[in-house]
Amino acid sequence: MTRSTRRTRTRTLRVAGVGAAALLALSACSSSDSGSSPKSDTSASSSPKLSGTVTVFAAASLKESFTTLGKEFEKANPGTKVTFNFGGSDTLAASITGGAPADVFAAASPKTMAIVTDKKDAATTPATFVRNQLEIATLPGNPDKVASLKDLTKSGLKVVLCDKTVPCGAAAQKALDASKLKLTPVSYEQDVKSALTKVELKEADAAVVYKTDVKAAGDKVEGVEFPESAKAINKYPIALLKDAPNAEAAKAFIALVQSAEGQKVLTAAGFLQP
Repeated sequence: MTRSTRRTRTRTLRVAGVGAAALLALSACSSSDSGSSPKSDTSASSSPKLSGTVTVFAAASLKESFTTLGKEFEKANPGTKVTFNFGGSDTLAASITGGAPADVFAAASPKTMAIVTDKKDAATTPATFVRNQLEIATLPGNPDKVASLKDLTKSGLKVVLCDKTVPCGAAAQKALDASKLKLTPVSYEQDVKSALTKVELKEADAAVVYKTDVKAAGDKVEGVEFPESAKAINKYPIALLKDAPNAEAAKAFIALVQSAEGQKVLTAAGFLQP
């Protein structure tokens, strides 16, 4: 083989080597691109857009704060709607176990939530998201000079309590028992808003309700704190319900309630952190 032929062969091998390397690089690039494309598609599909109605059964004392959170949820998730059924927690629990369609239950006590969990009607373990403390609501200006829980036992004073089966009523009874006080109200109401309304309409002189309800009423009533309320603080649990018609959106609403944003709304309403 001549020297000239050897040089030509060497050059050809070099060119072939460069070409092979380029092909390998191109192949790797192509492989990488085809691998990354499905990943991004999967990522996009892992967060489906929420839509439809979320039905929330919630304790009456949550009305103002949950209504605010419902509007925030709808604004953040166009195409969704949050509907509420507010009332006494025991009545709501009975409706749920009776088959009423709902996505979320937020109760004013673990005891009323247990009505639902005992029947296996909750899909998740209930989580405490806030606490609430009792306060006495009196007529504006407190004309009867109510300054303590004991003052509610004064003769002639018309006092309203929540029914003992309702969390606010059970908590009031607990506070009265702790103080060894006996109180006969003019009426027992089925939820805390009904008890507060009696005072707002001047059909009662005072009612034992939650601090949050006194705050929500503004100047329609006057609040009187009492130390015994510290021994009867209610924990509020929330849970996703079994067979929830809109489970994904319901989970997102519960997440909002438990988020920093949700807690800000709740504490501003007078609730205590969990």
